[in-house]
Amino acid sequence: MRVSMPRDLTPEYVLGQLEKGQLFPFYLFYGEGEFQLEKALNKIRSTFIPEDARDLNLQVFYAEKKDNITDPADILDAAQTFPFISPNRLIIVRRAENFSASALKGFIPYLDRPTESTCLIFISKKPDFRWKFYKKIRDLGRAVCFRQLNDRNVVPWIKRTGEDLGLNMETRACEYLQQVVGNSSMDLYSELEKLYVRYGSSTIGIAEVEELAIYSRIYTIFELMDAVSKKSPATLSLLNRFLEEEGEREGIKALIGMLNRQIMLLWQTKLIIEEGGKKPDVMRKLGLTNFLADKFIPQSKYWNVEELEHAFHLLYKTDGFLKSDSYKHLVLEKLVLSLNK
Repeated sequence: MRVSMPRDLTPEYVLGQLEKGQLFPFYLFYGEGEFQLEKALNKIRSTFIPEDARDLNLQVFYAEKKDNITDPADILDAAQTFPFISPNRLIIVRRAENFSASALKGFIPYLDRPTESTCLIFISKKPDFRWKFYKKIRDLGRAVCFRQLNDRNVVPWIKRTGEDLGLNMETRACEYLQQVVGNSSMDLYSELEKLYVRYGSSTIGIAEVEELAIYSRIYTIFELMDAVSKKSPATLSLLNRFLEEEGEREGIKALIGMLNRQIMLLWQTKLIIEEGGKKPDVMRKLGLTNFLADKFIPQSKYWNVEELEHAFHLLYKTDGFLKSDSYKHLVLEKLVLSLNK
């Protein structure tokens, strides 16, 4: 008989509990969605404990490496202390991944008999669920996974987060913002804040996003990807501008990743269209938004399949050169010139 794995909680579920004042006595917050995690944690911190009682009922511990590592006994003492002039206590344990498996075992008896007036939150970037402590929390249904945004859920997230800020974002404006900024929730939130400061509660369309994006450093790589896709003569000047703005080291790392994704999507779009597929097929099979499909379908016409396969080969070779060659700028210039042929 196959035993099903327990499902992790979603951040939305925990925030729903918070609205009702019904948080569990402990949680494990984990995952790569650091921005969403911190946002949820701030909401809990500001809501669960009254402001005038926060100094007495909120403690944050750091499981540091080396000699100054926090003693788990201190955390347990804090968790078992009853609240003062407040119905609740909140204990946050950051960097729990720095604890050894044996140190974490010391928390297991507490998980069986927690203090009901305390909410104890462990935060770990990459918990090993083979360890007894992490497995126990998951089995009890107290693990909360904070995922990074992906292509399919970025647009709804932008729209929902914009509404929270007071913005009325048109769907195509959300799609355009994703194309310009990417899937980083931290970068997206920063751009949404700028839009609110500039336009307030006005309806935000593509024109407003584009106007703001032109003054953003992020916009240059968006222009560069479009230029590569269209084999534009402006590609080389955009490459130089991008590297000047980002700095060579960080710029190269971002550029190679973006180029790989761009060529892959062009190649996949090309194959779908050549097999008789239409725009809905491209959107469904590649998980693209309407806005992105409208871009990749015409851009794929600038390429044939052999050219795209050759582009992958060029990117692979360039990545190898960049790891050893000191003339990285010239290597990249040669790459974009070769892609433009």
